[in-house]
Amino acid sequence: MEHIMTGKVKEVYKVDDDTLEFAYTDNISVFDKIIPSKIPHKGETLCRTAKYWFGILSKNGIRNHFISEPSKDRMRVERVDIIRDYSKIDGSTKNYLIPLEVICRYYAAGSLLDRLKSGKVKAEDLGFPAGYQVKKGDKLPVPFIECTTKLEAHDENLTDAEAKKMAGLSDAEYEEIKATVLKIDSLIAEEAGKRNLIHCDGKKEFAYDKNRKLMVVDTFGTLDEDRWWDAEEYAKGNIVELSKEFVRQYYREIGYHEALYSAREAGKPEPDIPALPQEIVDRVSKLYVDMYERITGEKF
Repeated sequence: MEHIMTGKVKEVYKVDDDTLEFAYTDNISVFDKIIPSKIPHKGETLCRTAKYWFGILSKNGIRNHFISEPSKDRMRVERVDIIRDYSKIDGSTKNYLIPLEVICRYYAAGSLLDRLKSGKVKAEDLGFPAGYQVKKGDKLPVPFIECTTKLEAHDENLTDAEAKKMAGLSDAEYEEIKATVLKIDSLIAEEAGKRNLIHCDGKKEFAYDKNRKLMVVDTFGTLDEDRWWDAEEYAKGNIVELSKEFVRQYYREIGYHEALYSAREAGKPEPDIPALPQEIVDRVSKLYVDMYERITGEKF
């Protein structure tokens, strides 16, 4: 096999012209920065969780790129082209990664709260009455779907028009992507609900195959791409985070998040992200294993 790419959490190898192999590492990243701390078992839990969801998609007739699992921390998938020159993508392009991350939110949480506070997103954008004061944990009146860039150094929010132009999508194709996200999330909510989990939000990635048929790619439904809350605690008015959100929160509390984003906005060099304390490494590792079992209903 030929090593062709190092991602934030996985190594990518070319098996042949039609097949890639993903090797999931124990790296963890937040804010597009790889933390210099390894999380034991993280790679295996991500790979096995993703494989579980791809199985659910296949049973429900949703096209995806999964082929096989050579080992517990590796998977083989259909290979598509990565086209970084967006001018070369149009409605006739085939077998390519759609250069978007598609995010669907069901509750007010995470970066959405930051954007509400700054005025970049308004309550009415989310389906609330104008002037409504959105609080953390509020269930959104309607799912809020938005796109960010996929291939840039940092994820950048896009309007629908920008997303369609960048990815070479027609209005109908864009609507198909959104409808597919909602269908997948209904399956996730159904499965997660059986184990007292709330699927708060998550991101999906897509590609077109050699016949320009839509397929789900990369990884989804894990603690890296999705936010999970405990349903019983939520019913009591408590939000118990069951994702790597508390890792993000750690970096907010020590001031790193503010320093990083201030540097980005000013175009200055970004500060290095510090390592995690061992106590948090241990906590994160246990969370990934426990949540693998809870999401899938399978023993680790």
